[in-house]
Order: sequence, then C-alpha cells, then structure tokens
Amino acid sequence: MGIQRPTARVILVDSEDRVLLFRFNPPAPFDPDPGWLTPGGGLDPGESTVDGAVRELFEETGYRIDGAQLSPVVAVSAGQWSADDGTVYDATDSYFFVRADTFEVDISGQEEVERNALSGHRWWALPELRATSDHVFPLGLAGLLERLLAGDIPDEPLRLPWR
Repeated sequence: MGIQRPTARVILVDSEDRVLLFRFNPPAPFDPDPGWLTPGGGLDPGESTVDGAVRELFEETGYRIDGAQLSPVVAVSAGQWSADDGTVYDATDSYFFVRADTFEVDISGQEEVERNALSGHRWWALPELRATSDHVFPLGLAGLLERLLAGDIPDEPLRLPWR
C-alpha cells in the first residue's frame, strides 16, 4: 500500500483544437523513455480537485482560469508509481477539459519539482497524437480528445487504463 496521491490534471485545448502536453521522464513502473502528459499535479491537503486544477494549470503554464471554466471530471486513471527515492504512491488522476485562447506558455511559476521533471512542452493536434510512437499520458488521450472536441462531454468520468 502506497501513499495516497490524488491529482488534478487538465486537458487544455487551444483555439486550433491542439492539446498542450509536457515532456517528462515517467517514473517506475512505466517505460523510462520520455513521454508526454497533461498539465496538473498533486492536490494540496484539503484542496478540491477543481481548485487543484486551477492552481496547477496556472503554476505550470501561466494561464489563469476560473474553476467554472472547467468541465466536470471527464476521465479518471488510477494506479501506483514509485519516486526516485523508492516511495510508492497510490495515484488517482482526475482529468478536466477546458478550452483556451491560444497563448504563450509561461513556465516561470513552476515549482522546483516540476522544473526538474518537465523538459519541454508543445501543442499537439489530434492527428499528431494518433500518429506518435511516444508515450502519452493518460493512455487513451487521443480517443478521449476526439470525443471532447466533438462536444461529447461524458456524463460520468471515463475510466482510463493506468499503463
């Protein structure tokens, strides 16, 4: 049994229907090759998932939103991962969807742990996501993004595979 680590993550889409992803090195037990993931991270004690999503999005991208701009949670993924020091976490990732005007990503607000873990970012079009051989988290993002771009927000969060 690991340490509980709920997270709030944001599927952020710009005016050109591209999703923002950050490059990172996945922790164990994932393949160690660099991959891509959505903005977001762990919740602070007592913080709601909505408040965590708003905070994390601003810290990692410089883009400020109001919690009312977020969709309901559209997907959830849960499983274990291990930090470099061997600490095991039981993560539950909650994914929100939000559209944004195209903006310049500002990483100056990232915490040290984020600066150390993230090694770049880019906007991805759906065909690029479908074609890449890179690891993309959450698994199944391309199919979920296609649905979200069509305006199909699920009534209940979809369960996405952990790995």
